[in-house]
Amino acid sequence: SGPRCPVCAEPWVSPRLLPCLHSLCAPCLRRLGPLGEPGRAAARSVLCPVCDAEVALPPGGVGQLTPDYLALGRGGAAAACDLCADGAAVRRCLTCGADLCLFCCQAHRRQKKTASHAVTELENTKDCSQAGKPLFCPSHPTEELRLFCEQCDQPVCRDCVVDRHRQHPYDFTGNAIHRHGDALRELLKSTQQHMVTLEGVLSQIDDMGSAIRSRVDAVATEICLFATGYVKAIEEHRDRLLKQLEDLKVQKENLLLLQKAQLQQLLLDMRTGVEFTERLLTSGSDLEILITKGVVGSRLARLNSIAYNTQPSVDDGIQFSPQERAGQCCGYEVFGVILNKVVDPARCTLHGEGLHSARQNKLTGFTLLCNDATGEQMGRGGEAVRVTITHKDKRDCAVMPTVCDNGDGTYRISYSPEEPGLYAVCVYVKGQHVQGSPFTLMVKNKFREHQGVFHCCTFCSSGGQKAARCACGGTMPGGYQGCGHGHKGHPGCHHWSCCGQVKESSECLGGPASDNSQRSFLRTVVL
Repeated sequence: SGPRCPVCAEPWVSPRLLPCLHSLCAPCLRRLGPLGEPGRAAARSVLCPVCDAEVALPPGGVGQLTPDYLALGRGGAAAACDLCADGAAVRRCLTCGADLCLFCCQAHRRQKKTASHAVTELENTKDCSQAGKPLFCPSHPTEELRLFCEQCDQPVCRDCVVDRHRQHPYDFTGNAIHRHGDALRELLKSTQQHMVTLEGVLSQIDDMGSAIRSRVDAVATEICLFATGYVKAIEEHRDRLLKQLEDLKVQKENLLLLQKAQLQQLLLDMRTGVEFTERLLTSGSDLEILITKGVVGSRLARLNSIAYNTQPSVDDGIQFSPQERAGQCCGYEVFGVILNKVVDPARCTLHGEGLHSARQNKLTGFTLLCNDATGEQMGRGGEAVRVTITHKDKRDCAVMPTVCDNGDGTYRISYSPEEPGLYAVCVYVKGQHVQGSPFTLMVKNKFREHQGVFHCCTFCSSGGQKAARCACGGTMPGGYQGCGHGHKGHPGCHHWSCCGQVKESSECLGGPASDNSQRSFLRTVVL
Protein backbone atom coordinates (compact mmCIF):
# COMPACT_ATOMS: atom_id res chain seq x y z
CA SER A 1 0.00 0.00 0.00
CA GLY A 2 1.00 3.69 -0.11
CA PRO A 3 0.59 6.66 -2.42
CA ARG A 4 -0.26 5.73 -5.98
CA CYS A 5 -0.72 7.45 -9.31
CA PRO A 6 -4.17 9.14 -9.31
CA VAL A 7 -4.81 8.00 -12.91
CA CYS A 8 -3.78 4.34 -13.05
CA ALA A 9 -3.97 3.73 -9.26
CA GLU A 10 -0.72 1.79 -9.51
CA PRO A 11 2.48 2.43 -7.52
CA TRP A 12 4.48 5.37 -8.85
CA VAL A 13 6.62 4.81 -11.95
CA SER A 14 8.88 7.78 -12.70
CA PRO A 15 6.39 10.35 -11.35
CA ARG A 16 6.52 13.78 -12.99
CA LEU A 17 5.31 17.09 -11.53
CA LEU A 18 2.87 19.19 -13.59
CA PRO A 19 2.85 23.02 -13.31
CA CYS A 20 -0.38 22.76 -11.28
CA LEU A 21 1.64 20.77 -8.66
CA HIS A 22 -0.17 17.46 -9.28
CA SER A 23 1.96 14.38 -9.99
CA LEU A 24 1.35 11.61 -12.50
CA CYS A 25 3.52 8.68 -13.48
CA ALA A 26 5.32 9.05 -16.80
CA PRO A 27 3.34 6.32 -18.71
CA CYS A 28 0.02 7.95 -17.73
CA LEU A 29 1.31 11.37 -18.80
CA ARG A 30 2.18 10.04 -22.25
CA ARG A 31 -1.34 8.67 -22.64
CA LEU A 32 -3.01 12.05 -21.97
CA GLY A 33 -4.73 13.58 -24.98
CA PRO A 34 -2.94 16.60 -26.45
CA LEU A 35 -4.48 20.07 -26.55
CA GLY A 36 -2.15 21.41 -29.24
CA GLU A 37 -3.29 23.03 -32.49
CA PRO A 38 -4.73 20.64 -35.11
CA GLY A 39 -2.03 19.42 -37.46
CA ARG A 40 0.79 19.96 -35.00
CA ALA A 41 2.90 16.91 -34.23
CA ALA A 42 3.66 17.75 -30.61
CA ALA A 43 1.16 18.70 -27.93
CA ARG A 44 1.63 22.13 -26.47
CA SER A 45 -0.42 21.40 -23.36
CA VAL A 46 -2.49 18.73 -21.62
CA LEU A 47 -5.41 18.67 -19.20
CA CYS A 48 -4.50 17.63 -15.68
CA PRO A 49 -6.85 14.72 -14.82
CA VAL A 50 -6.86 15.77 -11.15
CA CYS A 51 -7.89 19.47 -11.34
CA ASP A 52 -8.86 19.82 -15.06
CA ALA A 53 -6.36 22.66 -15.43
CA GLU A 54 -4.73 23.17 -18.82
CA VAL A 55 -0.97 22.95 -18.23
CA ALA A 56 1.77 23.75 -20.71
CA LEU A 57 4.39 21.12 -21.53
CA PRO A 58 8.11 21.87 -21.91
CA PRO A 59 9.49 22.01 -25.48
CA GLY A 60 10.90 18.51 -25.03
CA GLY A 61 7.55 17.09 -23.94
CA VAL A 62 6.72 14.95 -20.91
CA GLY A 63 10.32 13.85 -20.45
CA GLN A 64 11.39 17.36 -19.50
CA LEU A 65 8.83 17.75 -16.72
CA THR A 66 10.30 18.04 -13.23
CA PRO A 67 10.62 14.64 -11.48
CA ASP A 68 8.58 14.41 -8.28
CA TYR A 69 11.17 13.08 -5.87
CA LEU A 70 8.79 13.67 -2.97
CA ALA A 71 6.40 11.06 -4.37
CA LEU A 72 9.24 8.58 -4.57
CA GLY A 73 10.39 9.50 -1.06
CA ARG A 74 6.97 8.91 0.53
CA GLY A 75 7.12 5.16 -0.08
CA GLY A 76 4.93 2.96 -2.19
CA ALA A 77 6.59 4.22 -5.34
CA ALA A 78 8.31 2.14 -7.98
CA ALA A 79 11.57 3.93 -8.63
CA ALA A 80 12.45 4.62 -12.26
CA CYS A 81 15.58 3.26 -13.88
CA ASP A 82 18.40 5.79 -13.49
CA LEU A 83 19.81 5.01 -16.95
CA CYS A 84 16.81 4.89 -19.29
CA ALA A 85 14.25 6.70 -17.03
CA ASP A 86 11.44 4.70 -18.70
CA GLY A 87 11.34 1.29 -17.05
CA ALA A 88 10.70 0.52 -13.41
CA ALA A 89 13.86 -0.21 -11.42
CA VAL A 90 14.11 -3.78 -10.15
CA ARG A 91 17.79 -3.92 -9.10
CA ARG A 92 20.43 -1.61 -7.67
CA CYS A 93 24.15 -1.50 -8.43
CA LEU A 94 25.87 -1.33 -5.05
CA THR A 95 29.03 0.03 -6.65
CA CYS A 96 27.45 2.87 -8.67
CA GLY A 97 24.41 3.36 -6.43
CA ALA A 98 22.17 3.41 -9.54
CA ASP A 99 18.73 1.78 -9.79
CA LEU A 100 18.41 -0.36 -12.94
CA CYS A 101 15.56 -1.90 -14.89
CA LEU A 102 15.97 -5.50 -16.10
CA PHE A 103 17.21 -4.48 -19.56
CA CYS A 104 19.76 -1.94 -18.25
CA CYS A 105 20.91 -4.41 -15.59
CA GLN A 106 21.82 -6.91 -18.31
CA ALA A 107 23.65 -4.20 -20.26
CA HIS A 108 25.41 -3.12 -17.05
CA ARG A 109 26.84 -6.59 -16.61
CA ARG A 110 27.97 -6.88 -20.26
CA GLN A 111 30.06 -3.69 -20.23
CA LYS A 112 33.71 -4.17 -19.28
CA LYS A 113 33.84 -1.18 -16.91
CA THR A 114 30.81 -2.30 -14.90
CA ALA A 115 30.87 -6.08 -15.30
CA SER A 116 32.49 -6.53 -11.89
CA HIS A 117 29.96 -4.33 -10.04
CA ALA A 118 27.82 -5.98 -7.38
CA VAL A 119 24.11 -5.88 -8.24
CA THR A 120 21.31 -6.82 -5.85
CA GLU A 121 17.53 -7.03 -5.98
CA LEU A 122 15.98 -3.65 -5.20
CA GLU A 123 13.41 -5.15 -2.84
CA ASN A 124 16.24 -6.68 -0.77
CA THR A 125 17.88 -3.31 -0.09
CA LYS A 126 17.11 -1.90 3.32
CA ASP A 127 16.33 1.57 1.92
CA CYS A 128 14.15 1.38 -1.15
CA SER A 129 13.02 5.01 -0.97
CA GLN A 130 14.58 7.93 -2.77
CA ALA A 131 15.05 10.00 0.41
CA GLY A 132 18.77 10.51 0.98
CA LYS A 133 19.67 8.59 -2.18
CA PRO A 134 22.23 10.39 -4.33
CA LEU A 135 20.82 11.88 -7.52
CA PHE A 136 22.88 11.58 -10.69
CA CYS A 137 23.27 13.99 -13.59
CA PRO A 138 21.09 13.04 -16.59
CA SER A 139 23.91 14.18 -18.92
CA HIS A 140 26.70 12.44 -16.95
CA PRO A 141 25.04 9.40 -15.30
CA THR A 142 28.09 8.52 -13.18
CA GLU A 143 28.37 11.99 -11.66
CA GLU A 144 26.30 12.99 -8.64
CA LEU A 145 24.43 16.34 -8.62
CA ARG A 146 26.25 18.35 -5.97
CA LEU A 147 26.40 21.87 -7.51
CA PHE A 148 23.80 24.50 -8.47
CA CYS A 149 24.24 26.73 -11.56
CA GLU A 150 22.92 30.19 -10.65
CA GLN A 151 22.75 31.37 -14.28
CA CYS A 152 20.77 28.38 -15.56
CA ASP A 153 18.87 27.94 -12.24
CA GLN A 154 19.40 24.16 -12.09
CA PRO A 155 21.50 21.54 -10.25
CA VAL A 156 24.61 20.38 -12.13
CA CYS A 157 27.53 17.98 -11.64
CA ARG A 158 31.27 18.53 -11.76
CA ASP A 159 31.48 17.62 -15.44
CA CYS A 160 28.71 20.11 -16.29
CA VAL A 161 30.61 23.10 -14.86
CA VAL A 162 33.55 22.39 -17.19
CA ASP A 163 31.35 21.61 -20.15
CA ARG A 164 27.99 23.27 -20.93
CA HIS A 165 28.04 25.49 -17.83
CA ARG A 166 31.60 26.73 -18.22
CA GLN A 167 32.14 30.22 -16.74
CA HIS A 168 28.64 30.15 -15.22
CA PRO A 169 28.44 31.20 -11.55
CA TYR A 170 27.69 28.18 -9.38
CA ASP A 171 27.71 27.11 -5.76
CA PHE A 172 27.27 23.97 -3.69
CA THR A 173 23.66 22.89 -3.22
CA GLY A 174 24.04 23.23 0.55
CA ASN A 175 24.82 26.93 0.13
CA ALA A 176 22.26 27.66 -2.61
CA ILE A 177 19.36 26.18 -0.65
CA HIS A 178 19.42 29.03 1.87
CA ARG A 179 18.74 31.75 -0.71
CA HIS A 180 16.20 29.89 -2.81
CA GLY A 181 14.49 28.28 0.18
CA ASP A 182 13.89 31.69 1.79
CA ALA A 183 12.37 33.05 -1.45
CA LEU A 184 10.03 30.06 -1.63
CA ARG A 185 9.01 30.59 1.99
CA GLU A 186 8.11 34.21 1.25
CA LEU A 187 5.87 33.10 -1.63
CA LEU A 188 4.31 30.51 0.66
CA LYS A 189 3.62 33.16 3.32
CA SER A 190 1.96 35.45 0.76
CA THR A 191 -0.22 32.61 -0.52
CA GLN A 192 -1.28 31.72 3.02
CA GLN A 193 -2.31 35.34 3.61
CA HIS A 194 -4.44 35.23 0.46
CA MET A 195 -6.07 32.06 1.73
CA VAL A 196 -7.06 33.81 4.97
CA THR A 197 -8.54 36.69 2.94
CA LEU A 198 -10.44 34.32 0.64
CA GLU A 199 -11.91 32.43 3.59
CA GLY A 200 -13.07 35.75 5.03
CA VAL A 201 -14.67 36.79 1.73
CA LEU A 202 -16.46 33.44 1.43
CA SER A 203 -17.79 33.91 4.94
CA GLN A 204 -19.08 37.36 3.98
CA ILE A 205 -20.77 35.86 0.92
CA ASP A 206 -22.54 33.30 3.09
CA ASP A 207 -23.63 36.06 5.46
CA MET A 208 -24.86 38.19 2.56
CA GLY A 209 -26.83 35.25 1.19
CA SER A 210 -28.52 34.89 4.56
CA ALA A 211 -29.15 38.64 4.71
CA ILE A 212 -30.75 38.63 1.28
CA ARG A 213 -32.98 35.70 2.18
CA SER A 214 -33.93 37.37 5.46
CA ARG A 215 -34.64 40.63 3.69
CA VAL A 216 -36.72 38.88 1.05
CA ASP A 217 -38.74 37.14 3.76
CA ALA A 218 -39.30 40.45 5.52
CA VAL A 219 -40.43 42.18 2.32
CA ALA A 220 -42.70 39.24 1.51
CA THR A 221 -44.33 39.64 4.91
CA GLU A 222 -44.89 43.35 4.27
CA ILE A 223 -46.44 42.56 0.91
CA CYS A 224 -48.76 39.95 2.41
CA LEU A 225 -49.92 42.30 5.19
CA PHE A 226 -50.55 45.08 2.71
CA ALA A 227 -52.57 42.80 0.40
CA THR A 228 -54.82 41.46 3.19
CA GLY A 229 -57.31 44.35 2.94
CA TYR A 230 -58.06 43.74 -0.70
CA VAL A 231 -60.07 40.98 -2.30
CA LYS A 232 -59.33 39.32 -5.66
CA ALA A 233 -57.56 42.26 -7.27
CA ILE A 234 -55.22 42.79 -4.35
CA GLU A 235 -54.47 39.07 -4.01
CA GLU A 236 -53.50 38.92 -7.66
CA HIS A 237 -51.35 42.00 -7.20
CA ARG A 238 -49.71 40.36 -4.19
CA ASP A 239 -48.86 37.22 -6.16
CA ARG A 240 -47.36 39.35 -8.91
CA LEU A 241 -45.14 41.19 -6.46
CA LEU A 242 -43.98 37.97 -4.80
CA LYS A 243 -43.02 36.52 -8.18
CA GLN A 244 -41.04 39.65 -8.97
CA LEU A 245 -39.34 39.47 -5.59
CA GLU A 246 -38.48 35.79 -6.05
CA ASP A 247 -36.92 36.53 -9.44
CA LEU A 248 -34.88 39.28 -7.86
CA LYS A 249 -33.71 36.96 -5.10
CA VAL A 250 -32.73 34.27 -7.62
CA GLN A 251 -30.85 36.84 -9.67
CA LYS A 252 -28.88 38.09 -6.69
CA GLU A 253 -28.22 34.61 -5.31
CA ASN A 254 -27.02 33.40 -8.71
CA LEU A 255 -24.52 36.24 -8.83
CA LEU A 256 -23.34 35.35 -5.33
CA LEU A 257 -23.11 31.65 -6.20
CA LEU A 258 -21.03 32.46 -9.27
CA GLN A 259 -18.65 34.62 -7.25
CA LYS A 260 -18.50 32.00 -4.52
CA ALA A 261 -17.68 29.20 -6.98
CA GLN A 262 -14.88 31.23 -8.54
CA LEU A 263 -13.36 32.10 -5.17
CA GLN A 264 -13.70 28.53 -3.89
CA GLN A 265 -11.84 27.24 -6.94
CA LEU A 266 -9.10 29.81 -6.39
CA LEU A 267 -8.90 28.82 -2.71
CA LEU A 268 -8.71 25.13 -3.66
CA ASP A 269 -5.87 25.82 -6.09
CA MET A 270 -4.03 27.83 -3.44
CA ARG A 271 -4.56 25.14 -0.81
CA THR A 272 -3.11 22.54 -3.18
CA GLY A 273 -0.09 24.76 -3.80
CA VAL A 274 0.39 25.50 -0.11
CA GLU A 275 0.12 21.86 0.95
CA PHE A 276 2.59 20.76 -1.67
CA THR A 277 5.03 23.57 -0.85
CA GLU A 278 4.81 22.93 2.89
CA ARG A 279 5.45 19.23 2.29
CA LEU A 280 8.35 20.09 0.00
CA LEU A 281 9.95 22.44 2.54
CA THR A 282 9.46 20.09 5.49
CA SER A 283 10.05 16.67 3.88
CA GLY A 284 12.18 17.36 0.84
CA SER A 285 15.95 17.37 0.80
CA ASP A 286 17.92 20.45 -0.19
CA LEU A 287 18.44 19.10 -3.68
CA GLU A 288 14.80 18.14 -4.06
CA ILE A 289 13.75 21.65 -3.06
CA LEU A 290 16.16 23.17 -5.56
CA ILE A 291 14.96 20.87 -8.35
CA THR A 292 11.29 21.54 -7.65
CA LYS A 293 11.35 25.15 -6.55
CA GLY A 294 11.06 26.53 -10.08
CA VAL A 295 7.71 24.99 -10.90
CA VAL A 296 6.45 25.51 -7.33
CA GLY A 297 7.46 29.17 -7.27
CA SER A 298 5.91 29.75 -10.70
CA ARG A 299 2.61 28.22 -9.58
CA LEU A 300 2.46 30.18 -6.31
CA ALA A 301 3.40 33.43 -8.04
CA ARG A 302 0.64 32.93 -10.62
CA LEU A 303 -1.93 32.16 -7.92
CA ASN A 304 -0.87 35.24 -5.98
CA SER A 305 -1.29 37.44 -9.07
CA ILE A 306 -4.93 36.50 -9.66
CA ALA A 307 -7.21 39.44 -8.86
CA TYR A 308 -10.43 38.85 -6.94
CA ASN A 309 -13.17 40.99 -5.43
CA THR A 310 -12.94 41.21 -1.65
CA GLN A 311 -16.61 42.18 -1.29
CA PRO A 312 -19.83 40.36 -2.25
CA SER A 313 -20.80 41.20 -5.83
CA VAL A 314 -24.37 42.25 -4.89
CA ASP A 315 -26.07 43.88 -1.92
CA ASP A 316 -29.38 43.43 -0.12
CA GLY A 317 -30.81 46.74 -1.35
CA ILE A 318 -34.41 45.56 -1.76
CA GLN A 319 -37.28 47.66 -0.40
CA PHE A 320 -41.05 47.73 -0.63
CA SER A 321 -43.00 50.98 -0.95
CA PRO A 322 -46.71 50.50 -0.22
CA GLN A 323 -47.59 54.18 -0.90
CA GLU A 324 -46.56 54.25 -4.57
CA ARG A 325 -49.18 53.71 -7.25
CA ALA A 326 -48.85 50.36 -9.03
CA GLY A 327 -51.40 50.88 -11.80
CA GLN A 328 -54.53 48.82 -12.46
CA CYS A 329 -55.16 45.23 -11.43
CA CYS A 330 -58.46 43.59 -12.35
CA GLY A 331 -59.92 47.06 -12.86
CA TYR A 332 -58.82 48.35 -9.47
CA GLU A 333 -56.09 50.83 -8.79
CA VAL A 334 -53.51 49.18 -6.57
CA PHE A 335 -50.55 50.45 -4.57
CA GLY A 336 -47.24 48.96 -3.59
CA VAL A 337 -44.08 48.45 -5.65
CA ILE A 338 -40.65 46.90 -5.10
CA LEU A 339 -37.91 49.50 -5.28
CA ASN A 340 -35.11 48.04 -7.29
CA LYS A 341 -34.68 50.56 -10.10
CA VAL A 342 -31.43 50.45 -12.02
CA VAL A 343 -30.15 53.63 -13.61
CA ASP A 344 -29.68 53.56 -17.39
CA PRO A 345 -26.84 55.93 -18.39
CA ALA A 346 -28.18 56.15 -21.96
CA ARG A 347 -31.46 57.59 -20.57
CA CYS A 348 -29.81 60.16 -18.28
CA THR A 349 -30.03 63.74 -19.59
CA LEU A 350 -28.13 67.02 -19.09
CA HIS A 351 -29.68 70.47 -18.61
CA GLY A 352 -28.52 73.98 -17.73
CA GLU A 353 -26.84 77.17 -18.85
CA GLY A 354 -23.26 75.94 -18.42
CA LEU A 355 -23.45 73.02 -20.85
CA HIS A 356 -21.80 74.55 -23.91
CA SER A 357 -20.49 78.00 -22.92
CA ALA A 358 -18.81 79.57 -19.91
CA ARG A 359 -16.63 82.49 -18.87
CA GLN A 360 -13.06 82.33 -17.63
CA ASN A 361 -12.84 82.28 -13.79
CA LYS A 362 -16.62 82.42 -13.44
CA LEU A 363 -18.47 79.70 -11.49
CA THR A 364 -21.18 78.05 -13.57
CA GLY A 365 -22.61 74.57 -14.09
CA PHE A 366 -25.35 72.27 -15.32
CA THR A 367 -27.69 69.55 -13.99
CA LEU A 368 -27.68 65.78 -14.57
CA LEU A 369 -31.07 64.04 -14.45
CA CYS A 370 -30.81 60.25 -13.85
CA ASN A 371 -33.49 57.95 -15.32
CA ASP A 372 -34.02 54.20 -15.50
CA ALA A 373 -34.37 52.07 -18.65
CA THR A 374 -38.00 53.16 -19.11
CA GLY A 375 -37.12 56.86 -18.98
CA GLU A 376 -38.58 57.30 -15.49
CA GLN A 377 -36.71 59.55 -13.08
CA MET A 378 -34.85 57.53 -10.44
CA GLY A 379 -36.23 59.71 -7.64
CA ARG A 380 -33.29 58.95 -5.35
CA GLY A 381 -29.56 59.65 -5.26
CA GLY A 382 -26.49 57.56 -4.57
CA GLU A 383 -25.36 56.87 -8.13
CA ALA A 384 -21.66 56.81 -9.11
CA VAL A 385 -21.34 60.04 -11.14
CA ARG A 386 -18.01 61.14 -12.60
CA VAL A 387 -17.31 64.26 -14.70
CA THR A 388 -14.11 65.21 -16.59
CA ILE A 389 -13.50 68.60 -18.27
CA THR A 390 -10.27 68.68 -20.33
CA HIS A 391 -8.83 71.43 -22.54
CA LYS A 392 -8.66 70.23 -26.16
CA ASP A 393 -5.41 72.05 -26.98
CA LYS A 394 -3.70 71.85 -23.57
CA ARG A 395 -3.89 68.28 -22.36
CA ASP A 396 -2.39 69.17 -19.00
CA CYS A 397 -5.07 71.82 -18.45
CA ALA A 398 -8.14 70.33 -16.80
CA VAL A 399 -11.01 71.69 -14.72
CA MET A 400 -11.89 69.99 -11.44
CA PRO A 401 -15.71 69.97 -11.28
CA THR A 402 -17.81 69.50 -8.15
CA VAL A 403 -20.68 66.98 -8.19
CA CYS A 404 -23.50 67.59 -5.69
CA ASP A 405 -26.05 64.80 -5.12
CA ASN A 406 -29.46 66.40 -4.57
CA GLY A 407 -30.90 63.10 -3.31
CA ASP A 408 -33.82 63.14 -5.77
CA GLY A 409 -32.15 61.66 -8.85
CA THR A 410 -30.60 64.98 -9.95
CA TYR A 411 -26.96 66.05 -9.62
CA ARG A 412 -25.57 69.58 -9.83
CA ILE A 413 -22.17 69.81 -11.57
CA SER A 414 -20.32 73.08 -10.86
CA TYR A 415 -17.03 74.26 -12.33
CA SER A 416 -14.89 77.39 -12.81
CA PRO A 417 -12.49 77.25 -15.79
CA GLU A 418 -9.19 79.10 -15.45
CA GLU A 419 -8.16 79.04 -19.14
CA PRO A 420 -10.23 80.09 -22.17
CA GLY A 421 -10.65 77.77 -25.18
CA LEU A 422 -12.45 74.60 -26.24
CA TYR A 423 -12.96 71.85 -23.65
CA ALA A 424 -14.13 68.25 -23.96
CA VAL A 425 -16.69 67.37 -21.27
CA CYS A 426 -17.47 63.74 -20.37
CA VAL A 427 -20.22 62.77 -17.92
CA TYR A 428 -20.30 59.17 -16.69
CA VAL A 429 -22.83 57.25 -14.61
CA LYS A 430 -21.53 53.88 -13.43
CA GLY A 431 -18.60 54.27 -15.81
CA GLN A 432 -20.75 54.81 -18.93
CA HIS A 433 -21.42 57.99 -20.92
CA VAL A 434 -24.80 59.62 -20.38
CA GLN A 435 -26.97 60.92 -23.21
CA GLY A 436 -25.13 63.71 -25.09
CA SER A 437 -21.73 62.89 -23.59
CA PRO A 438 -19.05 63.72 -24.56
CA PHE A 439 -19.73 67.29 -25.71
CA THR A 440 -17.76 70.47 -26.42
CA LEU A 441 -17.63 73.45 -24.07
CA MET A 442 -16.50 76.92 -25.20
CA VAL A 443 -14.89 79.00 -22.46
CA LYS A 444 -14.59 82.68 -23.35
CA ASN A 445 -12.16 85.18 -21.91
CA LYS A 446 -12.94 86.82 -18.60
CA PHE A 447 -15.70 89.45 -18.90
CA ARG A 448 -13.99 92.80 -19.31
CA GLU A 449 -15.58 95.70 -17.50
CA HIS A 450 -15.52 99.14 -19.12
CA GLN A 451 -12.80 101.44 -17.77
CA GLY A 452 -14.17 104.63 -19.38
CA VAL A 453 -17.43 106.54 -19.24
CA PHE A 454 -20.61 106.15 -21.26
CA HIS A 455 -20.94 109.67 -22.67
CA CYS A 456 -22.46 111.72 -25.45
CA CYS A 457 -19.06 113.20 -26.42
CA THR A 458 -15.61 113.88 -24.99
CA PHE A 459 -16.15 117.65 -24.89
CA CYS A 460 -19.14 117.31 -22.59
CA SER A 461 -17.80 114.55 -20.32
CA SER A 462 -14.37 116.20 -19.85
CA GLY A 463 -15.64 119.73 -19.30
CA GLY A 464 -14.01 121.02 -22.50
CA GLN A 465 -10.50 119.63 -21.90
CA LYS A 466 -8.53 119.70 -25.16
CA ALA A 467 -6.23 116.75 -24.20
CA ALA A 468 -9.09 114.35 -23.37
CA ARG A 469 -9.64 111.74 -26.05
CA CYS A 470 -12.20 109.07 -26.92
CA ALA A 471 -11.78 105.58 -28.37
CA CYS A 472 -14.33 106.38 -31.11
CA GLY A 473 -11.54 108.34 -32.83
CA GLY A 474 -13.50 111.58 -33.27
CA THR A 475 -11.82 115.03 -33.03
CA MET A 476 -12.87 118.71 -33.09
CA PRO A 477 -11.27 121.79 -34.62
CA GLY A 478 -9.20 124.04 -32.40
CA GLY A 479 -6.83 121.35 -31.10
CA TYR A 480 -9.45 119.21 -29.33
CA GLN A 481 -8.26 115.55 -29.41
CA GLY A 482 -11.61 114.12 -28.38
CA CYS A 483 -14.97 113.81 -30.14
CA GLY A 484 -17.80 116.33 -30.21
CA HIS A 485 -21.41 116.42 -31.42
CA GLY A 486 -21.62 116.71 -35.20
CA HIS A 487 -17.87 116.67 -35.69
CA LYS A 488 -15.66 114.23 -37.56
CA GLY A 489 -15.66 110.64 -36.21
CA HIS A 490 -18.49 111.06 -33.71
CA PRO A 491 -20.80 107.97 -33.83
CA GLY A 492 -23.91 110.09 -33.45
CA CYS A 493 -25.05 108.56 -30.14
CA HIS A 494 -23.90 107.78 -26.61
CA HIS A 495 -20.86 105.50 -26.49
CA TRP A 496 -18.06 104.24 -24.24
CA SER A 497 -14.94 106.39 -24.11
CA CYS A 498 -12.68 103.34 -23.49
CA CYS A 499 -13.63 101.25 -26.55
CA GLY A 500 -16.22 103.20 -28.57
CA GLN A 501 -19.06 100.65 -28.17
CA VAL A 502 -22.53 102.18 -28.34
CA LYS A 503 -24.27 99.53 -26.14
CA GLU A 504 -24.08 100.42 -22.46
CA SER A 505 -24.37 96.80 -21.15
CA SER A 506 -21.69 95.45 -23.47
CA GLU A 507 -18.28 93.91 -22.74
CA CYS A 508 -15.31 96.23 -23.14
CA LEU A 509 -13.36 95.62 -26.34
CA GLY A 510 -10.65 98.18 -25.68
CA GLY A 511 -7.23 96.95 -26.80
CA PRO A 512 -3.82 97.84 -25.36
CA ALA A 513 -2.93 101.52 -25.74
CA SER A 514 0.15 103.61 -25.15
CA ASP A 515 0.71 105.14 -21.72
CA ASN A 516 -0.17 108.64 -22.96
CA SER A 517 -3.34 107.43 -24.64
CA GLN A 518 -4.38 105.47 -21.57
CA ARG A 519 -3.82 108.47 -19.33
CA SER A 520 -5.99 110.59 -21.66
CA PHE A 521 -8.84 108.03 -21.43
CA LEU A 522 -8.53 107.89 -17.67
CA ARG A 523 -8.62 111.68 -17.48
CA THR A 524 -11.98 111.52 -19.21
CA VAL A 525 -13.17 108.99 -16.63
CA VAL A 526 -12.00 111.13 -13.72
CA LEU A 527 -13.59 114.27 -15.09
